[in-house]
Amino acid sequence: MNPYRDINDEEWQRIAPLLPELRPRSELRGRPLANTRSVLNGVLWVMYSGATWSAMPRKYPSYQTCHRRFKAWYESGVLKRVMEQLFGAASEELCNLMEARMRTHVSAEQKSVEAEKAPAPIAAPAVYSPASSKPLPSSPFAYTSPFKHAA
Repeated sequence: MNPYRDINDEEWQRIAPLLPELRPRSELRGRPLANTRSVLNGVLWVMYSGATWSAMPRKYPSYQTCHRRFKAWYESGVLKRVMEQLFGAASEELCNLMEARMRTHVSAEQKSVEAEKAPAPIAAPAVYSPASSKPLPSSPFAYTSPFKHAA
């Protein structure tokens, strides 16, 4: 695959209509929304480099913003369409790499279904443990040595 570079104006014109429009905030408080193009460049940088989100260069918006939008775009299928538009056949490979790196949270229901499908665990071989002939003393000071004291 080619080394990563930010998307150019022509590519942006092709994919901008595919990205969902962000609603402006009704309140004028808080941080202004990050530029969608720079967020997408940050997401693509992480996908290409294989680095963690927190290792993103400072030229992109915060990694939390990029990751939040990545998750939203991925779950809605927008990211796959954008990747197909930008990279064609190579988009499949990038999407598969990213899916492999994503953590998935499994619900309790899914865990129980998977546990039912899984074969029963093989029992471990029995370990030898000799039967204790005498009960242990209640106090460590009550212990008497089986050996006679030499005088």
